[in-house]
Amino acid sequence: MRTKGKTGIWIFFLIVAFLQLFPLVWLVDFSFNTSADFYSDSILKWPSSPQWQNYVNAWVDGKFMKYFFNSLFVSAVTIVLTVVLSLTLAYAFTRMQWKLRPLFYSIILLGIMIPIHATLLPNFAIFKELGLTNSYLGLILPYTAVSVPLGTFMLTGFLKGIPKAMEESALMDGCSIYRIVFQIIAPLLMPALVTVIVTTFLNCWNEFIMASTFLSKDALKTLPFSVMNFAGQYSSDYGSQFAVMVLTSIPAIVIYALFNEQITKGVTAGAVKG
Repeated sequence: MRTKGKTGIWIFFLIVAFLQLFPLVWLVDFSFNTSADFYSDSILKWPSSPQWQNYVNAWVDGKFMKYFFNSLFVSAVTIVLTVVLSLTLAYAFTRMQWKLRPLFYSIILLGIMIPIHATLLPNFAIFKELGLTNSYLGLILPYTAVSVPLGTFMLTGFLKGIPKAMEESALMDGCSIYRIVFQIIAPLLMPALVTVIVTTFLNCWNEFIMASTFLSKDALKTLPFSVMNFAGQYSSDYGSQFAVMVLTSIPAIVIYALFNEQITKGVTAGAVKG
């Protein structure tokens, strides 16, 4: 009876895994097809002659490396700001006693419920007045503002489970508040910090609507713009578009695969301790 139950569970998980991986398989499959092949009735269609030229077009005509470094810079700065702000806010909300702390904590958490694109028009009006459109800051600031509330929530829940004895000992030894936060607390929060880093990276890496609104200079454009380079008014090069999407998804897949265990620990531990 137990064997049948385990077999059923494994079959269920295999089906779920297949459904999760199928879009990626479909994406890779059609990245080797010509544009004409996209109009066939087949869900998956491996071409008799794989179109490697699609990847050449994605790399050269899609300006992949140029946009890649722009996305990498925006994501890296956003991650650093998010981690620093989330860590310091979480420490202030859990370790420090000050007036209006519950009120400000609630205000910060309200940011979790606000989608980034709901702030598109007000942000555009403000940034246009400040001259921040067509600049990296025009993307970094809203990306950070949206990522900090979730990061603060996760780190606060994790930090509540860490005893204060180590901090008190470090304080008696003469450690400053900055050394306590970044040299003592931060290593203990590493699973949660990795989760914050990966989620922030994925949100920045794949975002397009905000970027397309704020950026018009080609020198500043991020990776999602590579797909648009193959979209025409009357026709599109779908094979090259799919090749761009495959190349764009590789860094996200690799990072998630490398830090999957840390992410699981961070989410589960934070949920239990929070």
